[in-house]
Amino acid sequence: MKTCRSLRAAALTLLALLCLPVQGEDASQAFRNFLQQEWDYTMMQYPEYASITGYPGQDGRWTDNAPEAIAARKQHTRDVLARVTSIPRDGLSASEQLSYDLFLSEIQDDVEGQSFPSDYLRINQLDGVQQSVAETIERAKTFSAKDYENIVARLDGAGTRIRQDIALLREGLAKDITPPRITLRDVPQQILNQIPVEPLESPLLAPFKTLPESFGAATREALVDLAVEAYVTQCKPAFEELHAFVVNEYIPGARDSIALTELPGGEAWYAFNIRKRTTTDMSPQAIHDLGLAEVKRIRAEMDRVIAESGFQGGFAAFTHFLRTDPQFYFDTPEALLAAYRDIAKRVDPELVRLFGILPRLPYGIKPVPAYAEKSQTTAYYMGGSKEAGRPGYFFANTYDLKTRPKWEMEALTLHEAVPGHHLQIALQKEMEDLPEFRKWIGYTAYIEGWGLYAESLGSEMGFYQDPYSKFGQLTYEIWRAIRLVVDTGMHSLGWSRQQAIDYFVENSGKSEHDITVEIDRYIVWPGQALAYKIGELKFKELRARATAALGDHFDIRAFHDVCLLAGPLPLRLLEQRVDAWIGEEQSRLRTATGT
Repeated sequence: MKTCRSLRAAALTLLALLCLPVQGEDASQAFRNFLQQEWDYTMMQYPEYASITGYPGQDGRWTDNAPEAIAARKQHTRDVLARVTSIPRDGLSASEQLSYDLFLSEIQDDVEGQSFPSDYLRINQLDGVQQSVAETIERAKTFSAKDYENIVARLDGAGTRIRQDIALLREGLAKDITPPRITLRDVPQQILNQIPVEPLESPLLAPFKTLPESFGAATREALVDLAVEAYVTQCKPAFEELHAFVVNEYIPGARDSIALTELPGGEAWYAFNIRKRTTTDMSPQAIHDLGLAEVKRIRAEMDRVIAESGFQGGFAAFTHFLRTDPQFYFDTPEALLAAYRDIAKRVDPELVRLFGILPRLPYGIKPVPAYAEKSQTTAYYMGGSKEAGRPGYFFANTYDLKTRPKWEMEALTLHEAVPGHHLQIALQKEMEDLPEFRKWIGYTAYIEGWGLYAESLGSEMGFYQDPYSKFGQLTYEIWRAIRLVVDTGMHSLGWSRQQAIDYFVENSGKSEHDITVEIDRYIVWPGQALAYKIGELKFKELRARATAALGDHFDIRAFHDVCLLAGPLPLRLLEQRVDAWIGEEQSRLRTATGT
C-alpha cells in the first residue's frame, strides 16, 4: 500500500501528464482538454455553481466546507498554477492565448488570495448560509420528479452544510476575524425567516407548494412528505443552532471596527481587493481623489437640472422634495413591479439601434425575497441559463415603498436588465467556440462598469425626458462616484461609518434607508463598489477615443459589439481590443478611399 506522500506525488505526475499532448494531439487540443478538466473539477467541487450553470449531475449536493476539503481545493489551485505555466502559450491560437491569459490571471489571483483569511468571513447581512440555501433551492430545476428529489437531497444535506459554516465562523471568532458587529444586526431575523413553524411556509420548501399536476397525486404527496421530513429533521434544527450561535456568541464577539485594514494583513488585503475588483493598480488615495473630482462634476450637473426644472430652492431642498413627496412613490409592491416591467418593455425595441447582436435568453422582473429584503440593496440581477431552463431575473426591492422612488426606476432598469447586466451576461453565456469558464468569468470593473455605462445610454434611447428622471440618472451616477470616496475613506483613510453616511446624504438624492444599506454593503464587501465608476469611465473613454478616431464613420453598434463579444475582460485587455478594432477600421477606410 502506497504512503499518502507517494500517492500525492503519483497524482501530481498524472495531472502533469494530462497537460501534455498525446500522439496526434496538438497544443490547442491539449489546452482545450486541460480547461475542460478544470471546468469539470470546479463543477464537482462547487455543486451550487454547477446548478447555476446547468452542468449536469450535481443538483443534489452542497460544497464540502470541511477544513480538509478547503485545504485540498487550495492545494489543487496551487498545483494548477504550476500546470498552466508549463503549457506552451506560443502554440495556441490568438483566441486561445486570450483564454490562457485570462485563466492564468484568475489562478494567480486565487493563489494570492489564499494569503488572506476570507474563509472565516462567511456571514453578513448580504451573504451567508442564512440566504444561500434558499437561493440555491429557488434556482433549482423543477421539471421532473428527479429534480424535486435532488432538492430533497439538498434539504437533507443542509444540516451538514450549515454546521460546517458554524465551525468556520467559530474559528474566525477565536482569531478575531469577523465582520463588523454593526453589519450583523439583521442576521438573526434573516435566519428565523427560513424556519417558520409551518414547514411549507418556509422559503426552503417553496418549490413543493406548486408541484406539477402531471406527477400524479401519489408522487406529489410523497415528495412533499420527504421535503417536510428533511426540513423538520435537518434544516430547522441546524438553522436553530446557527441562530443560537450568532445571537449568543458571534455578534457579542464580533469586532467594533469597520475597516478591513483592522484585520490581520488588512492593508495588503484591501490592496488585493482593489486590484482584483478594478483590474487596475490604482492606490486607495488615487481612487479617493478621483471620487472627489467626479462628485464635484456630477453635482454641478445636478444643480443645473434643478435650476432648469423651475424648482425654487437648492440641492438639499430639492432632494428633500424628491424623498418625501407622495407623487414619487407607489402604494403597493405590485404597482412598483408593474412600472418596472413597463419600462423594460419600452427599452426592448430601442436596443436594435445600439447593438448589432442581441441575446436570445429572456429575462423577467421579480421582487427581492421577503426573507432578505430589509438588508438587501435596491436591486440586483441574477443570471439565467439555457441549460438549466432558467431565464435571467432583475430583482427589485419592494421593502418600505416610501424609499423606492419612481425617479430612480429608469436608470435602475437600464442597469440591471437591458442594455445592462442581462444583455451583457446573456451574450457572454451564448458565446460559441469558447471554453466554459469564459462564459461565466466575471471582472467586476467590466461587468458593473458596463451596467453603469448602460445607464448613460438612456438619453439616446428616449429616457430621462423629465427633470426628475434625469436627476435620478445623475443620482445613480453620483452614487457610484460617492462609493470611490467612502469605500476608500472607511477602509484606508480612517473614516467612521457615520462620516460615510453623512457624506452620502449630503451629495445624493437617495433615501437614508438606502444609504445606510449601501454603506453597510461597502463595509462587508471592501473594494467591490470601486469597480463601477472606474469601469464606466473606461467604457466612456474608449467610446470617445473611437469617435474621435473614426469621425463620421464611427458605428455605435459595431463599437458595442466589440466591447461585448469577447466576454468580460480586465480593463487593460478591453482597451487593447478596442484599440485594435479602431486600427482595423482606420485601415479599412484608407483602403476604401484609396488614401
